[in-house]
Amino acid sequence: MDQLSGMDASFLHLETPETPMHVGSLMLVDLPDGYQDDYYEHVKEMLGKRLHLASVMCRKLAQMPFELAEPVWIDDDDIDLDYHVRSLTLRRPGTMAQLEALIARLHSTLLDRSRPLWELYVIEGLENGQVAVYTKAHHSGVDGKAGVELAKVLYDTSPQIRDVPPPRRKRTSGKYQLGVTELLQAAANNAAQQYRKLAELLPTAAKAFTTAAGVVASQRTSNGSRSLNLGLAPKTIFNDSITNQRSYSTLSLSLADVKALGKRVGGTVNTIVMAMCSIAIHHFLKERGLLPKEALIAMVPVSLRSEGDSAMNNQVSMVRVDLATDIDDLPARFKAIHASSEAAKAVVRELKPVLGVDVPITGSPWLMTGLASLLGRSNLASRLPAVGNVVISNVPGPPMTLYVAGARMVHYYPVSIPYHGTAMNITVQSYAGFLDLGITACRRVLSQAESHELVEHVKTALSEVEAVPAVGG
Repeated sequence: MDQLSGMDASFLHLETPETPMHVGSLMLVDLPDGYQDDYYEHVKEMLGKRLHLASVMCRKLAQMPFELAEPVWIDDDDIDLDYHVRSLTLRRPGTMAQLEALIARLHSTLLDRSRPLWELYVIEGLENGQVAVYTKAHHSGVDGKAGVELAKVLYDTSPQIRDVPPPRRKRTSGKYQLGVTELLQAAANNAAQQYRKLAELLPTAAKAFTTAAGVVASQRTSNGSRSLNLGLAPKTIFNDSITNQRSYSTLSLSLADVKALGKRVGGTVNTIVMAMCSIAIHHFLKERGLLPKEALIAMVPVSLRSEGDSAMNNQVSMVRVDLATDIDDLPARFKAIHASSEAAKAVVRELKPVLGVDVPITGSPWLMTGLASLLGRSNLASRLPAVGNVVISNVPGPPMTLYVAGARMVHYYPVSIPYHGTAMNITVQSYAGFLDLGITACRRVLSQAESHELVEHVKTALSEVEAVPAVGG
């Protein structure tokens, strides 16, 4: 029995029918030459032998009595693979656009909380002969970097499917449900441990806040007329309440080319991604007469995970980055984006020891669930001031080629979470020499056709960044 942290549980409490809180991946794989077997059955057989290697795939939720504390993870010894692993076939001709529309629809449905919180779809019928594998897992159990660790467990690094040791038989009491006393005692013990950790962390926290304040002060007095300390974001079409309907589109770029471009123009891969998104959104909104005069602000998730930590939980925070859409001169905009990104990361580095601290709050499940429902049904997201306009995330993925049940994975596209007030999420993930991008949005705010249009703007944006003068040139 493992109690969820406050951060992990928040993804459960903030979930409504309009805002599913699972993350996904769309993988395109090449079957081996001359392959004649049933690939769906092959995948299901492989997963059945490896479920015990990933806790997120064989545990389910148990709620606390009266939702007085966060739920706990318990082992599920009766997993129905035929439910979790599913087979679909695209209609002819089986284009990438058809696949993206299908993924948008699959991503819009909630996971069944009475079962382990994951599903996998094997999708055949693509016109190029590839097979798509779409997975989704609840964010309460896995964040972006933990998801990459999960992929390393489930997939192989060669066409040869490796053998894994079978699971050891577990000794149980034979009780299917946990008793009220056990649950409440676990909640009390967890709260006591968290409060003890908080007390031990106080000296470190004081030092971190002092150092971070110094970093912020130095940024405030830095040279240049553009402030690195951001105010509220302007209102855009993306700052609205959303429905459960989704749009989805993808794009793949050469990671080596993006790295070389960043080095040439004086930025990181993350800066190039932010600049491309800034240019694309700027063009998209301007063509419609919807571009605010003030600069748009991106909400950017940052990992708090230590090197070598592969725990299947969430260790993430959020920073805001200036997209500088009010600057027409592209080199100047690029410098502003890079400066804002580096400034935000500098503050996070100092606060990292305290940002991920778990603070247990009695009754938080029903309190947060009520607030999430109120936010969606009252349309408050479109009325309240905006903190950011769009979520842009950059997840480092596996650098080597992976194989799914013997089939070579060609692309590894992320599928992410829009929410009330940030109706569009742009996530990029590096994989085997590619930078694979996925745009997930509320279909009412960004239709499927508009999502494809935005992808074209991202392609154009890359060409515009390539025209930026080289550093020292």
